[in-house]
Amino acid sequence: MTTRRSLLVGTDAERTAILADLLTVKEVAHDIFVAPRMPDGVGRIFGGQVVAQALAAAQQTVDPGRKAHSLHAYFLRGGNEEYPIELRVERDFDGGSFSNRRVIASQNGTPILNLTASFQRKSAAPHWPVAMPDIPGPDGLVDELDAPSRRHPVDYTGPVPALVQHRAFDLRAPAEQWDMSTAPDQPTFFWLRVRSPLGDNPDLHRLALSYMSDYGLLTTALLRRTMRIVFKEARIASLDHALWFHDEAPVDDWIVFVTDSPWLGHGRALTRGQFFTRDGRLIASAAQEGMIRLPEGSYTPPA
Repeated sequence: MTTRRSLLVGTDAERTAILADLLTVKEVAHDIFVAPRMPDGVGRIFGGQVVAQALAAAQQTVDPGRKAHSLHAYFLRGGNEEYPIELRVERDFDGGSFSNRRVIASQNGTPILNLTASFQRKSAAPHWPVAMPDIPGPDGLVDELDAPSRRHPVDYTGPVPALVQHRAFDLRAPAEQWDMSTAPDQPTFFWLRVRSPLGDNPDLHRLALSYMSDYGLLTTALLRRTMRIVFKEARIASLDHALWFHDEAPVDDWIVFVTDSPWLGHGRALTRGQFFTRDGRLIASAAQEGMIRLPEGSYTPPA
């Protein structure tokens, strides 16, 4: 049985260090930052990387006591992994409780992403918990990289994307969720965990969550409809991305991303999801619209 585990490069600690480095942006002028590129990258930049790097730049321009509670991003052009990203931050608003920042991410002078993020100082307020769906825990589930390649919704025949080679986190789901022969009869969900410690800085964990929040959403649109595509032939890309942070949680411990895709049509798919900790605490919500264009021969219908 052929799986994808062999696609990984390096150790868990080395891949986690690459992730932490990607999420560390450097200020080169007032409110202008440069983000590092993915090692070995030769294709289109993963959207979650640009979102997280833009948030990292915005985060450096607000008071440390204010934490991101939401972000909204539009992907304008596909980024190129051969070049670093310049991030220009606009300080739109600083109020008594909230701060708002706009970030323009560019390569070679051309914008590739616009992001708006809002930050809030900590305040006492009522809290109303949300019930976590009744789903199995991560123990005994199958990692995406261990699922049979012939059943996976995305066929990576050809060059393997660098984001897969250097993936620093587990991504587990029930074995039947990776089986494209039948549509899932339960919620789609992915248990996630960065495989090596990320340290104690909650800002870094929030950035890592932002990075991972783009990983399962468009996959959900395929899984819910038993669609299997050839990665190098299909045109798949995030169009916009929204993320709301409700609470803090370390992402080097298990969290679950419960996802859904209520609509697919006109070359676009709408997807959404919620992140819960293992003990059932809701920590973030996400929504995304993505482009899914499938040229003839790139889509394998269910048998």
